[in-house]
Amino acid sequence: MMQKSIEIKLPKGLEATPVAMLVQIASQFESSIYLEAEGKKVNAKSIMGMMSLALDNGEEVTLICDGVDEVEAEKKLEEYLLGNGQS
Repeated sequence: MMQKSIEIKLPKGLEATPVAMLVQIASQFESSIYLEAEGKKVNAKSIMGMMSLALDNGEEVTLICDGVDEVEAEKKLEEYLLGNGQS
């Protein structure tokens, strides 16, 4: 299991479109993937769960990946949350 604190660096935070992209990225991996913020832990593969966090740019989250491809998942999701994986 991997855990990493990340500061969100997406200009619009995690609004509907960025959340949909994050869920799409997380769903590519077999590992269990969660984001935790302000004491709330949600499945990163759940669009409703992710929307419930209502995260903004500059907020800290803990990314938790657990499974056979956790290293790749952590790397890809961190890249996205830091604003480096946007299209």
